[in-house]
Amino acid sequence: MRQFRETAGLDSKEVARRLGWQPSKVTRIERDEWRRPTINDVMDLLDVYGVTDETRRAAMIALARDSRRRGWWEEEFKDILGGALVGLEWEASEIQTFEAMLIPGLLQTADYARAVFKGGRVMETSDIERLTEARLARQRLLDREDPPRFWAVIDEAALRKYVGGAAVMRDQLRHLCRMAERQNVGIQVLQDVVGAHTAMTGGFAILDYRASEDPSIVYVEVGAAGDLFLEKPEDVAHYRESYSHLRASALSTDASVAYIEYLAKHLI
Repeated sequence: MRQFRETAGLDSKEVARRLGWQPSKVTRIERDEWRRPTINDVMDLLDVYGVTDETRRAAMIALARDSRRRGWWEEEFKDILGGALVGLEWEASEIQTFEAMLIPGLLQTADYARAVFKGGRVMETSDIERLTEARLARQRLLDREDPPRFWAVIDEAALRKYVGGAAVMRDQLRHLCRMAERQNVGIQVLQDVVGAHTAMTGGFAILDYRASEDPSIVYVEVGAAGDLFLEKPEDVAHYRESYSHLRASALSTDASVAYIEYLAKHLI
């Protein structure tokens, strides 16, 4: 890719400017240190470099596919865990997430996750079990020796929904309280009394990385339309400010755990 760029007479900063990327992304691609490869990015680069020969384009796209770093999720759950989110989570040093209608996936119990999959789609029981197994495997992230710092702000609406029934929900709420005891996990509840807030349109996650060349990323789930990953500094700054407001409006971590325990105790 560097050879294509140099032949086109472009430097990495100009390429990044044209594509709306960070210059470090172009450099990482050329050094084969790219942790988030997508075929679309390779095609965009080839377009910028004016590479029109179909044989060359096909060869570069094939190389991009072959060079992708494989993780456990690709080995065990290739048929289930699509998209880039799992890989991005696994590499992150800190994850901040907000959920409006669901318990965050990394904090879900098996029964809760199973109920979500049953309610959200029409699928075979075997597929539901496979998805549930994958969801629990994804949670290994928080159990490893060097887990990321994980902070979740959860809207009260997600805590009050009877997903799977009272027994399932009670167990889920108690699981949240147990997870909140971990040093690397923080949970805050955004109560209904707060009213309108900065994230009324839905949930999102901010992922930060230790390496300076890896820019922070915002993940936004947009439903059937797919996932949205934002890397521009101004976009990340916008969501970081929103998250700051959410945390300021939510209960403290201690008060949140007490409130979750209260909700669990009074489920009928």
